[in-house]
Amino acid sequence: MARKKQYNEEEVIKKAMSLFWRNGYEATTVRMLEKEMGINQFSIYASFKNKQGVFLESVKYYKKQLNSTKDKLKNSNNGVVGIKEYFYNFITFSTEGQIRKGCLVTNTVNEVKEEEEPEVMVELKKFANEIRDLFVSNLKQDDKKSNSLVQQQADYLMNAILGLSIASKMFTKEQLDNIIEVTFTNL
Repeated sequence: MARKKQYNEEEVIKKAMSLFWRNGYEATTVRMLEKEMGINQFSIYASFKNKQGVFLESVKYYKKQLNSTKDKLKNSNNGVVGIKEYFYNFITFSTEGQIRKGCLVTNTVNEVKEEEEPEVMVELKKFANEIRDLFVSNLKQDDKKSNSLVQQQADYLMNAILGLSIASKMFTKEQLDNIIEVTFTNL
């Protein structure tokens, strides 16, 4: 008979997500996870298999945290205005608290090599493509735009949001607002 878990899985994943977000994927060790999550190494391996398994669950939790922001964009009928609102909401999310953390996904993409962590990169690309698809959907609300222009603008916006994520770790709110305003000048 299997033993019952002595911990709340969502709570330990939330703690793991925070650790990965603060320290990065590569720098986070199983020992650090054990201490942060408050569970032993055996429980980590039994529940998540390895560090990568904990991280993949952390990305799922991160996506859930962003769902209300994504849902606003998904349900927006404001085209470019809805995307711009998403940018502002995303900055609010990524700069909450005392640690200016940026985006967990962007931070990880900057440090992980695809050939070393293919499963991690698949999950990160899936996340990015979900956001890009929402940009496409909102850009298509302007029926004057060709499909080719919509695709180009979606790529541009993905580049902008990734850069903004990194900028959010060091720039002031006023500087971030300026970046967003200029990003949307020509759309």
